[in-house]
Amino acid sequence: MSHPVAARLTRPRQGRMIGGVCAGIAKRFGTTPGKVRLLAVLSCLLPGPQFIVYLVLWLALPESEY
Repeated sequence: MSHPVAARLTRPRQGRMIGGVCAGIAKRFGTTPGKVRLLAVLSCLLPGPQFIVYLVLWLALPESEY
């Protein structure tokens, strides 16, 4: 029995608003970018390093080839 190969987490070239991090996460987990963006904005209301995590992901995630 073969298992589906998990999509690699990348930043798409199209459909991004700032860095493409939320769009890449949405594509990887099969949801819409709007939902991920909303969760990201709402998480900023909580204490924590959300902006730093976003910046690190922006720098660390490769761009997709398409």
